[in-house]
Amino acid sequence: MTPDKRMKGSRALVAALKDEGCEVLFGFPGGVAIPFYDALYDTEDIRHVLVRHEQGAAHAADGYARATGKVGVCTSTSGPGATNLVTGIATAYLDSSPLVAITWQVRSDLIGTDAFQEADITGITMPVVKHSYLVKDTADLPQVVHEAFHIASTGRPGPVVIDIPVDVALGETVYRTQDVLDLPGYKPTTRGHIRQIRAAAKAINEAERPVLYLGGGCISSGAAPEILRLAELRRLPVATTLMALGVFPETHELSMGMLGMHGTVTANYAVHECDLLINMGARFDDRVTGKLKAFAPHAKVIHADVDPAEIGKNVRALVPIVGDVKHVAGALCKELEGMEWTPERTAAWLGRIAERKEEFPLQYEDPADGTLAPQFVIEEIDRVTGHDAVVCTDVGQHQMWATQYYTYTFPRQFISSGGLGTMGFGLPAAIGAKIGRPDATVVDISGDGGFQMTMQELATAMSADAPVIVCILNNGYLGMVRQWQDLFWDKRYSFTDITLQPDFVKLAEAFGALGLRVAAKEEVEAALREALAAGRTAVIDFNVAQEENVLPMVPAGSEITEMIGGTSRKGRKKP
Repeated sequence: MTPDKRMKGSRALVAALKDEGCEVLFGFPGGVAIPFYDALYDTEDIRHVLVRHEQGAAHAADGYARATGKVGVCTSTSGPGATNLVTGIATAYLDSSPLVAITWQVRSDLIGTDAFQEADITGITMPVVKHSYLVKDTADLPQVVHEAFHIASTGRPGPVVIDIPVDVALGETVYRTQDVLDLPGYKPTTRGHIRQIRAAAKAINEAERPVLYLGGGCISSGAAPEILRLAELRRLPVATTLMALGVFPETHELSMGMLGMHGTVTANYAVHECDLLINMGARFDDRVTGKLKAFAPHAKVIHADVDPAEIGKNVRALVPIVGDVKHVAGALCKELEGMEWTPERTAAWLGRIAERKEEFPLQYEDPADGTLAPQFVIEEIDRVTGHDAVVCTDVGQHQMWATQYYTYTFPRQFISSGGLGTMGFGLPAAIGAKIGRPDATVVDISGDGGFQMTMQELATAMSADAPVIVCILNNGYLGMVRQWQDLFWDKRYSFTDITLQPDFVKLAEAFGALGLRVAAKEEVEAALREALAAGRTAVIDFNVAQEENVLPMVPAGSEITEMIGGTSRKGRKKP
């Protein structure tokens, strides 16, 4: 608790951040941000991590938030500094990550005059934030910070922008710790309606071919124990979205893996054939549903989500439940425990799923030219780290291989840009995750394209003493775009060849990191173990097969059973 004290706005902001439990701040200074940075100079309770680009600050704060469940905080100066945060803010918004972005603004009397480094950041970010503030009075700063943290972290989490003119920072106010919230227009519903929960329990109890479909809301609500209990109570086979990887252990017999565009044959066919689809905290997004009219055509749908706007948006729900997934899943378990049920009801269904898992596993062939298979690299990362690393990714082919061939067993283990698909996310997010969880092994799996977008953040990793292991699956292409050109555009590889690139080993060494290069299967394990033992950031340049594709794949707009690839162990086509 901070006692009442008269102070400048910049110091009031620091005090407010302390009161909200902010421990780490990712940022980059500038002219109008100097009063705030001067206040930070005397502060030991908040660690400031100096990034090399503001986009890196937003992604690092996002990675910190996803790894810890706390609110991530980033800051920038006005104008281009603030606009450089926008991609990171939008990334957090699409993936429902709690973020507070503090931007600095020109003097209040200059707003609207096209002053030097002026940008209307509240207007620019309006579509990609939960809320935004333009602070006009120094006295409002503590309350604004209090509200911003609350909004960012409650209901459906998301980013909040606080834009502060420099004269507000220089003004004075009496600081008082804020402990009262009065937000009449913001009252998230967290407890599902009991009638809907009972209707859902009845539907689950009567289903013969149920599927439990998990989204990122299960992770943000901390619902993993309740979800495990629910699945085991009624032997529900489980399919996860990209954002939910780890919330249900993939070593569990009921796990079917990820569904959707690059999902498993088992998960996609189970959703297609099920008679009840239980959606817990997931959006019905196009990468999951494929052709919407053909998605889960035989199923009654239960949809539980804390955000009422998601329910019924794409898929009509027979039983809609507005509420926090942790509460809803727990309440469902309580109802189901009081109902009679026999395992024989779903025995045939589970038998069919088990047979498919056995016959249609994820599989690949070693490249005929002897080059390194990217899938093998992921399998080795998985084996050497014992399924226990926090895995961050960029966006592209490597991202999908990371979802397919790493085994996720606990929540907040997989950190990636899902909704926006932001290249450049992986490295700064990994740095944020490592700072948030210093005892964890943090691995960034990147492509050579995505890595080059934010590779300057190697300096941040080194200066912040945040040792991460960067594994670059280097195929000399913008791989996912090349894959689409290969499959759907007659191999017309238009501007996807990026073989002209830096020597990543020398680049790593230039920043003081460990640099390694791997081109053969027998070199993979040794390189990974050397990186793990290094005690500093390591970059491993894996030279992988150039034209390997991520399979199975559902072409955009197709039914989720219309997969390219996914043959059986016996060479038989999909069921």
